[in-house]
Amino acid sequence: MKLKLIFLTLFFAIAQLSFAQVSFDAKVSKTRLGVNEDLRVDFVMNADGDNFNPPDFKGFTIYRQPSQSINKYNLYGKKSYAKTITFYLKPTKRGKFRIGQATIEIDGETYKTLPVNVEVTSAVQPEKNRNSDSYVASDDIHLVAEVSKLNPYLNEGVTVVYKLYVSPAVNRITGVSIMDTPDYSNFWSHTVKVPNATRFEQGEYNGQPYNYIIYDKKILYPQKTGKVEIEPLTVSVGVVVPTIRRGVFGSTRVMESVDKTIAAGIRTINVKPLPLKNRPADFSGAVGSFDFQITTNKKELAATESMEAKVLVSGTGNVTLFDLPRLSVPNGLEEYEPEHKEQLRPSQGGMSGNISDAYTLIPQYKGEFSIPPVSFSYFDLKSEAYKTITSQEIVINVNKGPDASSINNTVTTSEVNKQAVTQIGNQFRFIKLNTNLQSIGGTSFFKSTAYWVTLLTPLLAIPLFIFFGKKREERLSDISGNRIRKADKLARKYLSEAKKNLGNQIEFYIAMERALHNYLKAKLHIQTSDMSKDRIQRLLKERDVDDTVSIEFIALLESCEFARYTPSSSSAMQQDYDKASRVISSMDKQL
Repeated sequence: MKLKLIFLTLFFAIAQLSFAQVSFDAKVSKTRLGVNEDLRVDFVMNADGDNFNPPDFKGFTIYRQPSQSINKYNLYGKKSYAKTITFYLKPTKRGKFRIGQATIEIDGETYKTLPVNVEVTSAVQPEKNRNSDSYVASDDIHLVAEVSKLNPYLNEGVTVVYKLYVSPAVNRITGVSIMDTPDYSNFWSHTVKVPNATRFEQGEYNGQPYNYIIYDKKILYPQKTGKVEIEPLTVSVGVVVPTIRRGVFGSTRVMESVDKTIAAGIRTINVKPLPLKNRPADFSGAVGSFDFQITTNKKELAATESMEAKVLVSGTGNVTLFDLPRLSVPNGLEEYEPEHKEQLRPSQGGMSGNISDAYTLIPQYKGEFSIPPVSFSYFDLKSEAYKTITSQEIVINVNKGPDASSINNTVTTSEVNKQAVTQIGNQFRFIKLNTNLQSIGGTSFFKSTAYWVTLLTPLLAIPLFIFFGKKREERLSDISGNRIRKADKLARKYLSEAKKNLGNQIEFYIAMERALHNYLKAKLHIQTSDMSKDRIQRLLKERDVDDTVSIEFIALLESCEFARYTPSSSSAMQQDYDKASRVISSMDKQL
């Protein structure tokens, strides 16, 4: 009996001490959630306080007014108190985030919660609660990714159309915004501008009549074989829908504006490798249906007169992801670096249009010059076989100008008749040594001011030569500084075309994207068809390039892709140019 009494006494003493201690904690509804899910954060305290300061909730937005609840209860005759402040959050993007410390003052003391780590993943299939207004909204609006082909070849264009289906029961849409954009890590992607993106058309979803808009459109070129996932696009849609609640008389449903986060769902495609059998040696990765030709604007001209030879590939496929064949130019034709041009438009099988390299050629002497045939190979999707197109031989007649022999051979003089020299008079008897020369200016140059300046200037220049020589040696021995200067010069070289087009959005971002590609080709020795984002990051990591620089480089490529189809200001273009210059310079120093 005494033992039981002692136990109860200790129990109540411990309970009293625990109730007397102030606690202030942060609790989350889940520590891992999809970008299309909601998060609830409760700040719980066992005593009332003042000056509550919540954290900044970086990576989230507050989508509902915070609520507060107070519970008072009695336990073994002891009064207890619990107060909860609740925040309702929506993620703004994927990633790992930390909900920081909240603070509150209780009885003159400041208390802080512990930070809570939360991971936001790509969109997931949410649990449906049929008694919520959110479920009503989710049942009336859907985002669908329609894929043109589920079994493509490597580097074959696949079109993904994102359609937003809305039930006629929805009163209206108040807005649509992107929550999470797929990174298309195993694809080379092109964004297609969608005209009339806000105009609804009539269609069907699961056999029911729905209205829909084409919200986004992408052309993807798979860079990896096997099963490849297309990550979901996630958007936030503001809709006015009828809720499960009824009006005062129960005849009509209450309408409510709901912000609903929806995702298109993960799509999986099976990418087939290109066959190795009968693959031509000059195959550079072209996949589609193409024509190939080499043309010249002149076939007869004079020496030192310029002409243009154009290597042209036209058709449909991965037009921007392979290299054009190089023109073979005979000796005697001076060749200049070709001008690359692209005229492209999106189509069902990828990009359609043409790409060309225009060479400027200048003959040095007259004669007949032959531009030999050049072959171009591609994988034809219709016949599922490799095809090779060979151009015709082009003969250039240069009918005016010097002969090749007069340029290449040394000039010999002809024989002349030799005659004896006959001496007449004293013309060769002696050379006169004493002269009576007089100064033309009337004043003597010797010991004049000009004389001393001319004499002493080389002597005074010697210290200057020594000084500048040492500076030059210091500059040459400064390996780090030389790398910086060389990298800056290289960045300016590659970005010169983009700088010329500052203010012209489309031309600027096309030029900058081409500059970034050419830089990678020059530094990493890879073809354009191999430039997937994963491969670029892997190669840069193998070359010990900082992850930060690598991420910024990939972000620039994505920025070029995205900005070509969305409005951009001059200041934004200048910022992208400065960033590209800095990233190329940093990367070149590390490479």
